[in-house]
Amino acid sequence: MVLCGFINEDTAEDLEWCAHKIAAMRIFDDKNGVMNRSVVEAGGDILVISQFTLLASTRKGNRPSYVNAARPEISKPLYERFLELLSDVIGKPVMHGIFGVDMQVELVNDGPVTIILDTKEKI
Repeated sequence: MVLCGFINEDTAEDLEWCAHKIAAMRIFDDKNGVMNRSVVEAGGDILVISQFTLLASTRKGNRPSYVNAARPEISKPLYERFLELLSDVIGKPVMHGIFGVDMQVELVNDGPVTIILDTKEKI
């Protein structure tokens, strides 16, 4: 499962980088139980959910601020393009949620392994 959020400064290059990084990341066990296979090598599927709350700022007070999250008119086209790119990179359709809809999503975190990718920290 990929939870993704977008900021106003995200670019086409950011989407490309992230799609390729996700597809190539070796996070699935090989026959020896070592995280050494990509989702493509493992024959896995990807579910992408838009999640603007990932961009919450909690620096001040007790109420998260979402001012860093791109507004829907910016983030929806980014989300849709990201789905297309990721599907192209992995060579099959990507499952996805519905942008901007309140959904009930369940996740079983096996490991647990949670990895954060920030396109502004590529280097």
